Amino acid sequence: MSETKTDDVGGWFSPEDFAVVRRRMPILYVDAIPVLVDADGVIQRIALLLRTPREGGISRALVSGRVMYHERIRDALSRHLDKDLGPMALPRLPVSLTPFTVAEYFPTPGITPYHDPRQHAVSLAYVIPVDGDCQPQQDALDIAWFTPEEVIEPEVQQEMVDGHGALVRTALACTGQLV
Repeated sequence: MSETKTDDVGGWFSPEDFAVVRRRMPILYVDAIPVLVDADGVIQRIALLLRTPREGGISRALVSGRVMYHERIRDALSRHLDKDLGPMALPRLPVSLTPFTVAEYFPTPGITPYHDPRQHAVSLAYVIPVDGDCQPQQDALDIAWFTPEEVIEPEVQQEMVDGHGALVRTALACTGQLV
């Protein structure tokens, strides 16, 4: 590997070095499921991003991304929520950063419900209530809101990439709202 500085805050690998790392070790990610909740904390709506995936076409996805070197998990969640939902989403990050599950993405399909052809990734998954106006940012084409009943319908589940449908189902089960 080349002499890339990774010990400075904000430092990261060159694209070439990162491709080598991706092939040799798991990478840490966060997955966030943005939700609207009622006064009792019951999930009313779940936000899914409309994106153009790596393979082409259009699909639905969750807020997701890498945890950078020297970055706190809380900061990574905030950065990805802001990047995908916009600065006015006003996410309420949990006091305790215990994820509802750990999702292991493998480049080989079928080992787990989660798949990423680029790498072996380990993702800490969170349900994040949002209070503000979500506006698609960066690579998201749109944001659509679904009820818990709608999001588990086969048509919506099939539109979701990389096992994100399974992750939403797990979130609903963990919150006692899988219908």
